[in-house]
Amino acid sequence: MKKIINTAKAPAPIGPYNQATLIGDFLYTSGQIAMTPETKELKLGNMKEETKLVMQNLQAILSEAEMTFNNVVKVSIFISDMNNFAEINEVYAQYFSEENAPARETVEVARLPKNANVEISLIAHKKA
Repeated sequence: MKKIINTAKAPAPIGPYNQATLIGDFLYTSGQIAMTPETKELKLGNMKEETKLVMQNLQAILSEAEMTFNNVVKVSIFISDMNNFAEINEVYAQYFSEENAPARETVEVARLPKNANVEISLIAHKKA
């Protein structure tokens, strides 16, 4: 059974989609960019701050689904400039232990929604 997950603690969708979908024990999140939940203002400039806001938004969605980053099994990172990889990775690493880190890909793309610099989505499993 499909259950839609939305929380006011993460930015509301800017299109015809939801923050996440729970199917059985699997949670699939939509990509999150560095938008503040309250104002939907995009925070650009400092890659570490942008990445931290993205991760906080994902954390809020996970929490709404009664999960944590320990439940994450797969992450997709899209960045506008691969030269920012080290800064993004530094912040990202604060949310996962090496022993429990999920599978992941990082892809440089030509453009992201609202001209963001980083977008991250994930898949989590309740029993992971």
